[in-house]
Amino acid sequence: MVILIVVVVLAILLVVYLMMLYNGFVAKRNFLEEALSGIDVILKKRFDLIPNLVETVKGYLNHEKETLSNIVNLRNQALNANSADEKMELNKKLGNAVGSIFALAENYPDLKANTNFLSLQSELSEIETEIERSKRYYNGTVREYNTAVESFPGNLFAGSFGFSKRNFLELENEAQRETPKVQF
Repeated sequence: MVILIVVVVLAILLVVYLMMLYNGFVAKRNFLEEALSGIDVILKKRFDLIPNLVETVKGYLNHEKETLSNIVNLRNQALNANSADEKMELNKKLGNAVGSIFALAENYPDLKANTNFLSLQSELSEIETEIERSKRYYNGTVREYNTAVESFPGNLFAGSFGFSKRNFLELENEAQRETPKVQF
């Protein structure tokens, strides 16, 4: 009789532990999805700003139409992306393309002095800072989630519960990791 009670108590404790473990995985996954959603909100701000930037620049950069149409195409593709990985990849390309507008603007003093352009450039710079912060938060939630999924005893049950390791958002270009050489 005592053995039966001990077995029942241990079984109940095991079930309670597994429920807590599962709920912990769910909570961490939800934080992860929230972080990704936060990135989406900021990217939407960027998407909304880009058409205004393109329209402002169009009048000054008539012969740069290819660059402008590329930016518009990348924006539309990113808005219609199906997966988070595809969205992140397109947004990297979009960020580079928008940066090229600012590089081109250096050749057009009138554009650089345009108040609309300066305002849009400032807003875009703030949005890029928000995107960077959101990516850091996302990577932090990925770290916590992956730690829970890979740590013992959670790793024994994570796969059977349907939880698997997630990828960090990382630098695309390995050369960006290297320390730049400065010479005077």
